Amino acid sequence: MRLAEYMGKACDPKTLTVHQIMEDAVFTCTPETAGVTVAQVLTERNFGSVPVVTEDKTLVGLISEFDLLKAMTDGKDLRKITAGDIMTPQEKLVTVTEETPVLDLIKILQERHLIRVPVVKGKTLVGIVARRDVVFGYVKALARYWP
Repeated sequence: MRLAEYMGKACDPKTLTVHQIMEDAVFTCTPETAGVTVAQVLTERNFGSVPVVTEDKTLVGLISEFDLLKAMTDGKDLRKITAGDIMTPQEKLVTVTEETPVLDLIKILQERHLIRVPVVKGKTLVGIVARRDVVFGYVKALARYWP
């Protein structure tokens, strides 16, 4: 759920933080999840990526549509490989924290040509934020509500 969905009054969009616009109910998988299962989740739920976490929600990687396409063009059988085999490891991921100002997030998304980034507290996944969330938060921040 995004907090921006429940904004009670208009505010300056420049004051928004990632915490206000991120989605905190994130579908995840483990490194042991079958590659074909990840592909099914992405296609059936219309997701662009799935964070890979350990049992305690430590972010260890991310699988995007690009990662799946690469595995397929490399001739890998998605039924025989795991998320851990094809994920982009955490060390190579761009992440943000809940306190990150949305203006900083926009710069990261633009400079790195990203669609979404995981939100972490330490090494723990607490949400995900996408370009669409930024636009949604901006619109909600400008909305005028009746008392």
